[in-house]
Amino acid sequence: MTPAATRARAAAPPRRRAPRVGFVSLGCPKALVDSERILTQLRSEGYEVSPTYDSADLVVVNTCGFIDAAVDESLDAIGEALEHNGRVIVTGCLGARPERILKRHPQVLKVTGPARYEEVVSAVHAHLPPAHDPFLDLLPPQGVRLTPRHYAYLKISEGCNNRCSFCVIPAMRGRLASRPIDEVLREAERLVAAGVKELLVISQDTSAYGTDRRYAGGEWRGRKWQTRFIDLARALGSLGVWVRLHYVYPYPHVDELIALMAAGSVLPYLDIPFQHGSPAVLKRMRRPAHAENTLARIAQWRAQCPELTLRSTFIVGFPGETEDEFAELLAWLEAAQLDRVGCFKYSPVEGAAANALTHHVPPAVQEERYRRFMERAAAISARRLEMRVGRRMRVLVDSVAQREAIARSAADAPEIDGVVRIADAGRIRAGDFADVEIVGSSAYDLAGRLV
Repeated sequence: MTPAATRARAAAPPRRRAPRVGFVSLGCPKALVDSERILTQLRSEGYEVSPTYDSADLVVVNTCGFIDAAVDESLDAIGEALEHNGRVIVTGCLGARPERILKRHPQVLKVTGPARYEEVVSAVHAHLPPAHDPFLDLLPPQGVRLTPRHYAYLKISEGCNNRCSFCVIPAMRGRLASRPIDEVLREAERLVAAGVKELLVISQDTSAYGTDRRYAGGEWRGRKWQTRFIDLARALGSLGVWVRLHYVYPYPHVDELIALMAAGSVLPYLDIPFQHGSPAVLKRMRRPAHAENTLARIAQWRAQCPELTLRSTFIVGFPGETEDEFAELLAWLEAAQLDRVGCFKYSPVEGAAANALTHHVPPAVQEERYRRFMERAAAISARRLEMRVGRRMRVLVDSVAQREAIARSAADAPEIDGVVRIADAGRIRAGDFADVEIVGSSAYDLAGRLV
Protein backbone atom coordinates (compact mmCIF):
# COMPACT_ATOMS: atom_id res chain seq x y z
CA MET A 1 0.00 0.00 0.00
CA THR A 2 1.46 3.39 -0.99
CA PRO A 3 1.02 6.67 0.91
CA ALA A 4 -0.96 9.44 -0.80
CA ALA A 5 -1.36 13.00 0.43
CA THR A 6 -4.72 13.30 2.11
CA ARG A 7 -6.27 14.83 5.17
CA ALA A 8 -6.94 12.55 8.10
CA ARG A 9 -10.49 11.25 8.21
CA ALA A 10 -12.14 11.90 11.53
CA ALA A 11 -15.42 10.32 10.51
CA ALA A 12 -16.62 7.75 8.01
CA PRO A 13 -17.07 9.14 4.47
CA PRO A 14 -20.40 9.30 2.65
CA ARG A 15 -21.49 5.89 1.38
CA ARG A 16 -22.16 5.94 -2.38
CA ARG A 17 -20.13 2.90 -3.36
CA ALA A 18 -18.76 -0.32 -1.94
CA PRO A 19 -16.74 0.32 1.26
CA ARG A 20 -12.99 0.19 0.68
CA VAL A 21 -10.46 -1.29 3.09
CA GLY A 22 -6.72 -0.74 2.83
CA PHE A 23 -4.45 -3.49 4.11
CA VAL A 24 -0.84 -3.48 5.33
CA SER A 25 0.56 -6.96 5.98
CA LEU A 26 3.87 -7.28 7.83
CA GLY A 27 5.92 -10.21 9.11
CA CYS A 28 6.23 -13.86 8.12
CA PRO A 29 4.26 -16.00 5.64
CA LYS A 30 2.04 -17.18 8.50
CA ALA A 31 0.91 -13.58 9.02
CA LEU A 32 0.40 -13.27 5.27
CA VAL A 33 -2.04 -16.20 5.39
CA ASP A 34 -3.89 -14.47 8.24
CA SER A 35 -4.19 -11.37 6.04
CA GLU A 36 -5.52 -13.47 3.17
CA ARG A 37 -8.21 -14.98 5.40
CA ILE A 38 -9.34 -11.58 6.64
CA LEU A 39 -9.41 -10.14 3.14
CA THR A 40 -11.29 -13.17 1.81
CA GLN A 41 -14.03 -12.66 4.41
CA LEU A 42 -14.24 -8.92 3.74
CA ARG A 43 -14.39 -9.42 -0.03
CA SER A 44 -17.14 -12.01 0.41
CA GLU A 45 -19.15 -9.32 2.21
CA GLY A 46 -18.77 -6.78 -0.57
CA TYR A 47 -15.79 -4.76 0.64
CA GLU A 48 -13.27 -3.60 -1.94
CA VAL A 49 -9.52 -3.69 -1.26
CA SER A 50 -7.83 -0.34 -1.75
CA PRO A 51 -4.20 -0.08 -2.94
CA THR A 52 -3.70 3.42 -1.45
CA TYR A 53 -4.40 5.16 1.81
CA ASP A 54 -6.14 7.95 -0.08
CA SER A 55 -8.85 5.74 -1.59
CA ALA A 56 -9.40 3.61 1.54
CA ASP A 57 -12.22 4.29 3.98
CA LEU A 58 -10.33 2.41 6.68
CA VAL A 59 -6.96 0.64 7.00
CA VAL A 60 -6.12 -2.67 8.69
CA VAL A 61 -2.48 -3.15 9.74
CA ASN A 62 -1.42 -6.75 10.41
CA THR A 63 1.66 -6.43 12.62
CA CYS A 64 4.71 -8.47 13.57
CA GLY A 65 6.14 -8.51 17.09
CA PHE A 66 8.78 -11.23 17.00
CA ILE A 67 11.87 -9.06 17.59
CA ASP A 68 12.38 -5.41 18.51
CA ALA A 69 13.11 -4.40 14.92
CA ALA A 70 9.78 -5.91 13.85
CA VAL A 71 7.97 -4.08 16.66
CA ASP A 72 9.48 -0.78 15.51
CA GLU A 73 8.51 -1.47 11.90
CA SER A 74 4.95 -2.28 12.95
CA LEU A 75 4.59 0.84 15.08
CA ASP A 76 5.94 2.95 12.22
CA ALA A 77 3.48 1.35 9.78
CA ILE A 78 0.58 2.10 12.14
CA GLY A 79 1.77 5.70 12.40
CA GLU A 80 2.01 6.01 8.63
CA ALA A 81 -1.52 4.64 8.18
CA LEU A 82 -2.84 7.07 10.80
CA GLU A 83 -1.05 9.99 9.18
CA HIS A 84 -2.31 9.28 5.68
CA ASN A 85 -5.74 7.87 6.45
CA GLY A 86 -6.65 8.36 10.11
CA ARG A 87 -8.94 5.34 10.60
CA VAL A 88 -6.87 2.29 11.56
CA ILE A 89 -7.55 -1.18 12.99
CA VAL A 90 -4.53 -3.13 14.25
CA THR A 91 -4.15 -6.90 14.42
CA GLY A 92 -1.36 -9.49 14.41
CA CYS A 93 1.36 -10.56 16.82
CA LEU A 94 2.06 -7.10 18.23
CA GLY A 95 -1.66 -6.86 18.96
CA ALA A 96 -1.09 -9.40 21.72
CA ARG A 97 0.56 -6.50 23.56
CA PRO A 98 -2.00 -3.73 23.01
CA GLU A 99 -0.39 -1.50 25.60
CA ARG A 100 2.66 -1.09 23.34
CA ILE A 101 0.43 0.06 20.49
CA LEU A 102 -1.92 2.28 22.49
CA LYS A 103 0.92 4.02 24.30
CA ARG A 104 2.25 5.34 21.01
CA HIS A 105 -0.95 5.39 18.95
CA PRO A 106 -3.94 5.82 21.28
CA GLN A 107 -6.16 6.94 18.37
CA VAL A 108 -6.36 3.53 16.65
CA LEU A 109 -9.93 2.24 16.36
CA LYS A 110 -9.31 -1.30 17.60
CA VAL A 111 -6.47 -3.66 18.56
CA THR A 112 -6.76 -7.44 18.26
CA GLY A 113 -4.24 -10.25 18.65
CA PRO A 114 -2.95 -12.71 16.03
CA ALA A 115 -5.34 -15.04 14.16
CA ARG A 116 -8.35 -13.17 15.58
CA TYR A 117 -10.11 -13.11 12.21
CA GLU A 118 -13.65 -12.70 13.55
CA GLU A 119 -12.63 -9.83 15.84
CA VAL A 120 -10.99 -7.97 12.98
CA VAL A 121 -14.00 -8.40 10.71
CA SER A 122 -16.34 -7.36 13.51
CA ALA A 123 -14.26 -4.22 14.10
CA VAL A 124 -14.45 -3.39 10.40
CA HIS A 125 -18.23 -3.89 10.53
CA ALA A 126 -18.48 -1.53 13.51
CA HIS A 127 -16.50 1.28 11.91
CA LEU A 128 -17.34 0.67 8.24
CA PRO A 129 -20.60 -1.27 7.87
CA PRO A 130 -20.84 -3.55 4.82
CA ALA A 131 -23.10 -2.70 1.90
CA HIS A 132 -24.47 -6.02 0.72
CA ASP A 133 -24.50 -6.43 -3.03
CA PRO A 134 -24.92 -9.91 -4.55
CA PHE A 135 -22.71 -8.96 -7.47
CA LEU A 136 -19.92 -7.64 -5.27
CA ASP A 137 -20.16 -10.57 -2.89
CA LEU A 138 -19.13 -13.15 -5.48
CA LEU A 139 -15.71 -14.59 -4.68
CA PRO A 140 -13.53 -17.27 -6.26
CA PRO A 141 -13.48 -20.52 -4.26
CA GLN A 142 -9.77 -20.17 -3.38
CA GLY A 143 -10.45 -16.80 -1.71
CA VAL A 144 -8.26 -13.69 -1.77
CA ARG A 145 -4.52 -14.30 -2.01
CA LEU A 146 -1.60 -11.90 -1.66
CA THR A 147 0.89 -14.11 -3.49
CA PRO A 148 1.30 -14.53 -7.27
CA ARG A 149 -1.21 -16.86 -8.90
CA HIS A 150 1.24 -19.75 -9.28
CA TYR A 151 2.19 -20.28 -5.61
CA ALA A 152 0.42 -20.12 -2.28
CA TYR A 153 1.13 -20.62 1.40
CA LEU A 154 -0.81 -23.38 3.13
CA LYS A 155 -0.98 -22.86 6.88
CA ILE A 156 -1.63 -26.13 8.71
CA SER A 157 -1.70 -25.01 12.33
CA GLU A 158 -1.59 -22.10 14.75
CA GLY A 159 0.56 -21.68 17.84
CA CYS A 160 3.44 -23.68 19.25
CA ASN A 161 4.12 -25.91 22.26
CA ASN A 162 7.86 -25.22 22.37
CA ARG A 163 9.29 -22.84 24.92
CA CYS A 164 12.45 -21.55 23.27
CA SER A 165 14.01 -19.00 25.58
CA PHE A 166 14.40 -16.30 22.90
CA CYS A 167 10.84 -16.55 21.54
CA VAL A 168 7.45 -15.22 22.65
CA ILE A 169 5.36 -16.73 19.85
CA PRO A 170 3.54 -19.19 22.20
CA ALA A 171 2.54 -16.25 24.39
CA MET A 172 1.27 -14.37 21.34
CA ARG A 173 -0.32 -17.17 19.31
CA GLY A 174 -1.04 -19.78 21.98
CA ARG A 175 -0.39 -23.51 22.09
CA LEU A 176 -0.32 -25.73 19.01
CA ALA A 177 -3.71 -25.96 17.31
CA SER A 178 -3.58 -28.15 14.19
CA ARG A 179 -6.21 -27.90 11.50
CA PRO A 180 -8.01 -31.17 10.66
CA ILE A 181 -6.23 -32.93 7.80
CA ASP A 182 -9.31 -33.14 5.58
CA GLU A 183 -9.84 -29.38 5.92
CA VAL A 184 -6.22 -28.68 4.95
CA LEU A 185 -6.38 -31.04 1.98
CA ARG A 186 -9.61 -29.53 0.67
CA GLU A 187 -8.01 -26.09 0.80
CA ALA A 188 -4.96 -27.40 -1.04
CA GLU A 189 -7.23 -28.96 -3.66
CA ARG A 190 -9.04 -25.65 -4.22
CA LEU A 191 -5.73 -23.83 -4.60
CA VAL A 192 -4.47 -26.30 -7.17
CA ALA A 193 -7.76 -26.09 -9.08
CA ALA A 194 -7.29 -22.31 -9.19
CA GLY A 195 -3.90 -22.64 -10.90
CA VAL A 196 -1.45 -22.87 -8.00
CA LYS A 197 1.64 -24.85 -9.01
CA GLU A 198 3.55 -24.69 -5.72
CA LEU A 199 2.22 -25.17 -2.19
CA LEU A 200 4.41 -23.86 0.63
CA VAL A 201 3.43 -25.60 3.86
CA ILE A 202 3.88 -23.34 6.90
CA SER A 203 3.23 -23.31 10.64
CA GLN A 204 5.24 -22.58 13.78
CA ASP A 205 6.29 -26.24 14.06
CA THR A 206 5.35 -28.27 11.00
CA SER A 207 6.81 -31.53 12.34
CA ALA A 208 4.45 -31.41 15.34
CA TYR A 209 1.36 -31.23 13.14
CA GLY A 210 -1.48 -33.31 14.59
CA THR A 211 0.06 -34.13 17.97
CA ASP A 212 -2.48 -31.89 19.73
CA ARG A 213 -5.31 -33.76 17.98
CA ARG A 214 -3.84 -37.16 18.84
CA TYR A 215 -3.61 -37.75 15.09
CA ALA A 216 -7.40 -37.71 14.64
CA GLY A 217 -8.65 -39.18 11.39
CA GLY A 218 -10.26 -37.51 8.41
CA GLU A 219 -11.49 -38.50 4.96
CA TRP A 220 -10.38 -37.04 1.64
CA ARG A 221 -10.88 -38.39 -1.86
CA GLY A 222 -12.51 -41.51 -0.45
CA ARG A 223 -9.58 -42.46 1.75
CA LYS A 224 -8.90 -42.25 5.47
CA TRP A 225 -6.00 -40.05 6.60
CA GLN A 226 -4.60 -39.17 10.02
CA THR A 227 -3.90 -35.61 11.12
CA ARG A 228 -0.22 -36.41 11.07
CA PHE A 229 2.84 -34.79 9.47
CA ILE A 230 3.78 -37.74 7.25
CA ASP A 231 0.19 -38.39 6.13
CA LEU A 232 -0.16 -34.75 5.17
CA ALA A 233 3.02 -34.90 3.08
CA ARG A 234 1.84 -38.07 1.32
CA ALA A 235 -1.58 -36.62 0.53
CA LEU A 236 -0.26 -33.28 -0.72
CA GLY A 237 2.24 -35.17 -2.86
CA SER A 238 -0.67 -36.74 -4.75
CA LEU A 239 -1.86 -33.37 -6.07
CA GLY A 240 0.76 -33.18 -8.82
CA VAL A 241 2.27 -29.81 -7.82
CA TRP A 242 5.42 -28.71 -6.04
CA VAL A 243 5.08 -29.17 -2.28
CA ARG A 244 7.65 -27.31 -0.16
CA LEU A 245 7.89 -27.84 3.61
CA HIS A 246 8.93 -25.03 5.94
CA TYR A 247 9.64 -24.78 9.69
CA VAL A 248 10.38 -28.49 10.11
CA TYR A 249 11.93 -29.34 13.48
CA PRO A 250 14.34 -32.32 13.31
CA TYR A 251 12.27 -34.77 15.34
CA PRO A 252 13.04 -38.46 14.65
CA HIS A 253 9.93 -39.01 12.50
CA VAL A 254 11.20 -36.48 9.97
CA ASP A 255 13.41 -39.30 8.67
CA GLU A 256 10.27 -40.86 7.15
CA LEU A 257 9.86 -37.82 4.91
CA ILE A 258 13.13 -38.33 3.06
CA ALA A 259 11.79 -41.39 1.23
CA LEU A 260 8.92 -39.29 -0.13
CA MET A 261 11.42 -36.72 -1.34
CA ALA A 262 13.61 -39.33 -2.98
CA ALA A 263 10.51 -40.67 -4.77
CA GLY A 264 9.59 -37.20 -6.04
CA SER A 265 6.30 -36.93 -4.12
CA VAL A 266 7.35 -33.69 -2.41
CA LEU A 267 10.22 -31.34 -3.17
CA PRO A 268 13.61 -32.47 -1.81
CA TYR A 269 13.78 -29.33 0.33
CA LEU A 270 13.82 -29.04 4.11
CA ASP A 271 13.64 -25.77 6.00
CA ILE A 272 14.92 -26.65 9.49
CA PRO A 273 15.64 -23.87 12.02
CA PHE A 274 18.77 -25.35 13.63
CA GLN A 275 19.60 -21.95 15.25
CA HIS A 276 23.10 -22.93 16.46
CA GLY A 277 25.78 -25.61 16.39
CA SER A 278 26.94 -25.52 20.00
CA PRO A 279 25.11 -27.94 22.34
CA ALA A 280 25.62 -25.55 25.25
CA VAL A 281 24.03 -22.63 23.39
CA LEU A 282 21.17 -24.80 22.15
CA LYS A 283 20.50 -25.88 25.73
CA ARG A 284 20.31 -22.23 26.83
CA MET A 285 17.98 -21.58 23.90
CA ARG A 286 15.78 -24.49 25.07
CA ARG A 287 15.60 -25.76 21.51
CA PRO A 288 13.50 -28.90 20.91
CA ALA A 289 15.45 -31.89 19.56
CA HIS A 290 18.70 -30.07 20.36
CA ALA A 291 20.28 -33.30 21.58
CA GLU A 292 19.81 -35.08 18.24
CA ASN A 293 22.97 -35.89 16.29
CA THR A 294 22.01 -33.60 13.46
CA LEU A 295 25.23 -33.91 11.45
CA ALA A 296 24.88 -37.70 11.27
CA ARG A 297 21.24 -37.39 10.28
CA ILE A 298 22.04 -34.84 7.57
CA ALA A 299 24.56 -37.30 6.13
CA GLN A 300 21.95 -40.06 6.20
CA TRP A 301 19.34 -37.85 4.54
CA ARG A 302 21.70 -36.90 1.73
CA ALA A 303 22.74 -40.51 1.20
CA GLN A 304 19.08 -41.44 0.77
CA CYS A 305 18.15 -38.33 -1.27
CA PRO A 306 21.21 -36.78 -2.96
CA GLU A 307 19.12 -33.92 -4.40
CA LEU A 308 18.09 -32.73 -0.93
CA THR A 309 18.40 -28.99 -0.30
CA LEU A 310 18.73 -27.87 3.32
CA ARG A 311 17.89 -24.36 4.46
CA SER A 312 18.21 -23.04 7.99
CA THR A 313 18.42 -19.95 10.14
CA PHE A 314 20.83 -19.20 12.97
CA ILE A 315 21.28 -16.73 15.81
CA VAL A 316 24.69 -15.31 16.64
CA GLY A 317 25.52 -13.37 19.78
CA PHE A 318 23.04 -15.23 22.00
CA PRO A 319 23.54 -14.38 25.70
CA GLY A 320 26.61 -16.14 27.06
CA GLU A 321 27.91 -17.18 23.62
CA THR A 322 31.69 -17.48 23.99
CA GLU A 323 34.24 -17.33 21.22
CA ASP A 324 34.69 -21.09 21.56
CA GLU A 325 30.95 -21.67 21.20
CA PHE A 326 30.87 -19.44 18.15
CA ALA A 327 33.78 -21.43 16.71
CA GLU A 328 31.69 -24.57 17.30
CA LEU A 329 28.93 -22.99 15.22
CA LEU A 330 31.30 -22.23 12.34
CA ALA A 331 32.71 -25.76 12.47
CA TRP A 332 29.20 -27.22 12.51
CA LEU A 333 28.22 -25.08 9.52
CA GLU A 334 31.29 -26.21 7.58
CA ALA A 335 30.55 -29.85 8.37
CA ALA A 336 26.83 -29.57 7.54
CA GLN A 337 27.38 -27.80 4.19
CA LEU A 338 23.89 -26.31 4.24
CA ASP A 339 22.64 -24.99 0.92
CA ARG A 340 20.66 -21.96 2.10
CA VAL A 341 21.38 -20.08 5.32
CA GLY A 342 20.00 -17.03 7.07
CA CYS A 343 21.37 -15.39 10.21
CA PHE A 344 20.15 -12.96 12.85
CA LYS A 345 22.00 -11.11 15.57
CA TYR A 346 20.34 -11.86 18.90
CA SER A 347 17.90 -9.16 19.93
CA PRO A 348 16.05 -9.12 23.28
CA VAL A 349 12.30 -9.57 22.95
CA GLU A 350 9.96 -8.27 25.61
CA GLY A 351 8.75 -11.19 27.72
CA ALA A 352 11.37 -13.69 26.50
CA ALA A 353 13.10 -15.88 29.10
CA ALA A 354 16.50 -15.26 27.49
CA ASN A 355 16.40 -11.67 28.74
CA ALA A 356 17.23 -12.96 32.21
CA LEU A 357 20.40 -14.74 31.04
CA THR A 358 23.72 -13.22 32.02
CA HIS A 359 26.68 -12.18 29.88
CA HIS A 360 24.87 -10.54 26.98
CA VAL A 361 27.18 -10.23 23.98
CA PRO A 362 28.14 -6.61 23.11
CA PRO A 363 26.70 -5.31 19.80
CA ALA A 364 30.15 -4.85 18.26
CA VAL A 365 31.00 -8.50 18.94
CA GLN A 366 27.62 -9.58 17.57
CA GLU A 367 28.26 -7.64 14.38
CA GLU A 368 31.73 -9.14 13.96
CA ARG A 369 30.42 -12.68 14.46
CA TYR A 370 27.54 -12.05 12.07
CA ARG A 371 30.01 -10.93 9.39
CA ARG A 372 32.22 -13.99 9.89
CA PHE A 373 29.23 -16.32 9.85
CA MET A 374 27.79 -14.88 6.64
CA GLU A 375 31.18 -14.96 4.91
CA ARG A 376 31.47 -18.66 5.72
CA ALA A 377 27.87 -19.33 4.64
CA ALA A 378 28.37 -17.44 1.35
CA ALA A 379 31.50 -19.42 0.55
CA ILE A 380 29.67 -22.71 1.17
CA SER A 381 26.73 -21.57 -0.95
CA ALA A 382 29.02 -20.51 -3.80
CA ARG A 383 30.77 -23.89 -3.83
CA ARG A 384 27.52 -25.84 -3.78
CA LEU A 385 25.94 -23.76 -6.54
CA GLU A 386 29.04 -24.05 -8.72
CA MET A 387 28.54 -27.83 -8.70
CA ARG A 388 25.22 -27.32 -10.49
CA VAL A 389 26.77 -25.63 -13.54
CA GLY A 390 26.26 -27.83 -16.59
CA ARG A 391 23.23 -29.60 -15.12
CA ARG A 392 19.67 -29.44 -16.41
CA MET A 393 16.81 -28.67 -14.09
CA ARG A 394 13.16 -27.69 -14.07
CA VAL A 395 12.34 -24.21 -12.79
CA LEU A 396 9.17 -22.28 -11.99
CA VAL A 397 9.09 -18.75 -13.46
CA ASP A 398 8.17 -15.96 -11.05
CA SER A 399 8.47 -12.96 -13.37
CA VAL A 400 9.55 -11.86 -16.84
CA ALA A 401 10.80 -8.35 -17.63
CA GLN A 402 12.72 -7.11 -20.67
CA ARG A 403 13.16 -10.69 -21.87
CA GLU A 404 14.85 -11.79 -18.64
CA ALA A 405 13.03 -14.36 -16.56
CA ILE A 406 13.46 -14.75 -12.82
CA ALA A 407 12.76 -18.35 -11.87
CA ARG A 408 13.29 -20.78 -9.01
CA SER A 409 14.39 -24.37 -8.89
CA ALA A 410 13.25 -27.01 -6.42
CA ALA A 411 16.04 -25.70 -4.18
CA ASP A 412 14.65 -22.16 -3.97
CA ALA A 413 11.73 -20.92 -1.87
CA PRO A 414 10.26 -17.54 -2.86
CA GLU A 415 11.54 -14.38 -1.17
CA ILE A 416 14.15 -16.08 1.03
CA ASP A 417 16.38 -18.15 -1.27
CA GLY A 418 18.26 -17.51 -4.50
CA VAL A 419 16.91 -17.45 -8.05
CA VAL A 420 17.70 -18.79 -11.50
CA ARG A 421 18.12 -15.96 -14.02
CA ILE A 422 17.27 -16.74 -17.64
CA ALA A 423 18.71 -14.08 -19.97
CA ASP A 424 16.56 -14.92 -22.99
CA ALA A 425 13.09 -15.82 -21.73
CA GLY A 426 11.63 -16.55 -25.14
CA ARG A 427 7.90 -17.10 -24.83
CA ILE A 428 7.77 -18.26 -21.22
CA ARG A 429 5.60 -16.30 -18.80
CA ALA A 430 5.25 -15.96 -15.04
CA GLY A 431 3.79 -19.16 -13.64
CA ASP A 432 5.26 -21.40 -16.34
CA PHE A 433 7.52 -24.34 -15.71
CA ALA A 434 10.63 -24.39 -17.90
CA ASP A 435 13.61 -26.67 -18.42
CA VAL A 436 16.99 -24.95 -18.30
CA GLU A 437 20.67 -25.76 -18.45
CA ILE A 438 22.70 -24.03 -15.75
CA VAL A 439 25.45 -21.97 -17.37
CA GLY A 440 26.74 -19.89 -14.45
CA SER A 441 26.63 -19.33 -10.69
CA SER A 442 27.34 -16.74 -8.01
CA ALA A 443 27.25 -16.82 -4.23
CA TYR A 444 23.47 -17.22 -4.10
CA ASP A 445 22.02 -17.35 -7.63
CA LEU A 446 22.26 -19.39 -10.82
CA ALA A 447 22.16 -18.42 -14.49
CA GLY A 448 20.38 -20.67 -16.96
CA ARG A 449 19.38 -20.95 -20.59
CA LEU A 450 16.26 -22.54 -21.97
CA VAL A 451 16.60 -26.03 -23.44
